[in-house]
Amino acid sequence: MQVSLQEAAAAAALGEVPVGAIVVHDGVIIGRGYNLRESSNDPTSHAEMIAIRQAAETLGSWRLLDCTLYVTLEPCVMCMGAIILARIPRLVFGCRDPRVGAVGSIYDLSKDDRFNHRVAVTEGVLGDICSEMLSDFFRQLRAKRKKGSESIDNK
Repeated sequence: MQVSLQEAAAAAALGEVPVGAIVVHDGVIIGRGYNLRESSNDPTSHAEMIAIRQAAETLGSWRLLDCTLYVTLEPCVMCMGAIILARIPRLVFGCRDPRVGAVGSIYDLSKDDRFNHRVAVTEGVLGDICSEMLSDFFRQLRAKRKKGSESIDNK
């Protein structure tokens, strides 16, 4: 999870929402990513999606069997769909996403019997740090926006 936090910090440095992810296979990181939605103007450029694509390329297979995905924030529906379709057996995440989380917050796709694949989930790993990184980012973003609107009002 420490490496996922480093990925999240790289996203924040670009002004992206600080979410980072890695895919590990046999103790080796084979995929890594961080949010790039704003930079790429691509709504699918979530940290998990980027890490999963890189891991599949590294293994030369879309089936990411025997892999673990570590991500700082609870995955959304799109990312959980990719995790399930990639057959990733284990997911570890830091903090919940009460707005769009699909691993228990608004849905729980990891346990849905209608899918042919289940995902074992461990949550809360470095959760306080993950949550604080997100809170700090949005606090700073609101402050910048407020300061920007004040400078417009003063003209």
